[in-house]
Amino acid sequence: MKEKLKKILKFIAFATLGVLMLWLVYQKQDITVIWQGIKQAKIAGVLIALFLGILSHFSRALRWNLLIEPLGYKPRKITSFLSILVMYLTNFAFPRSGEVVRCAFVNRYEKVPFTGLLGTVLIERIVDTIILFLLAIFVALTNIGVVKDFLNNNPVAKARFENLLNSKITIAISIIAIILIIFAFYLLRNKIKQSKIYQKTLKLLKDFAQGVKSLWTMQKKWEFLAHSLFIWLMYWLMLYAMFFAFDYTRELSLMQSLTLLVLSSFGMLVPSPGGIGSWHFMTIETLFIFGIDKTKGGIFAIVAHESQMIMLVIIGLLALLGASFIKPQNSYIKPQNITENE
Repeated sequence: MKEKLKKILKFIAFATLGVLMLWLVYQKQDITVIWQGIKQAKIAGVLIALFLGILSHFSRALRWNLLIEPLGYKPRKITSFLSILVMYLTNFAFPRSGEVVRCAFVNRYEKVPFTGLLGTVLIERIVDTIILFLLAIFVALTNIGVVKDFLNNNPVAKARFENLLNSKITIAISIIAIILIIFAFYLLRNKIKQSKIYQKTLKLLKDFAQGVKSLWTMQKKWEFLAHSLFIWLMYWLMLYAMFFAFDYTRELSLMQSLTLLVLSSFGMLVPSPGGIGSWHFMTIETLFIFGIDKTKGGIFAIVAHESQMIMLVIIGLLALLGASFIKPQNSYIKPQNITENE
């Protein structure tokens, strides 16, 4: 009973956070204008974006199977794909819990050890984090001109930015803060090393290093890399396809959609259901830099996010229904069979 109550309270908390963030983003918007803008969206662009999204989910399932095979198991593709869909459905109710649910799903229907599956999920997260980090660096290096144009077109923001950089007080405070942090770390180094935060951080770094090492030694690493790049390519093209759903975004470029992908992805780090509110905020602000006013940006964000969310909820529920037709089996394969299949 306590566990059920915890889940209910957690769901209410996350849902409240999502609704609150969405309200904060759209509180000054005219709902009538937003609704009229949504109805004007061209369905072709939306459908193409949804199709590309499904391709990315299927590729993610195939990539996961490549990580599971070295464990001595070969799950059915349909099982892995359904588990990915169930994962997204779960994340809308309980952010960050979908990964555990998909592992439990494959464990139930393919008899793959649960702990081993959690390890493969960690490796997936490491790879996606690295790709996002590299994309962020690329976007930062190629969008210096965009930032300059934005500052030139916004004299107030430019003045504040220049004052911040040229402020002697800011520089002095920054230097003093760095010195104090280093000094405090030196004095408290023994206590810090014994703290739980330090131990968890150290373990995370070790797991990260181990995950990267295991990727390099895996037999199908190039196939794994191809799927990883394909997944992010689909994410990129999804946003680009969505540009064509509106007259005011159809002239935006592929490079601008990549910039939007990177910046909006950081909005997904907030633990709200499916990035509700935080994703919208990052998308609206990014489009504003590209010259799209915040009302139109808000319309784009709702259509782009909610169309994907509705699709994932529908196919997630269908995946749960489809699971009832899958007969559980032991997907264990002998180690030598893995080598033969290479």
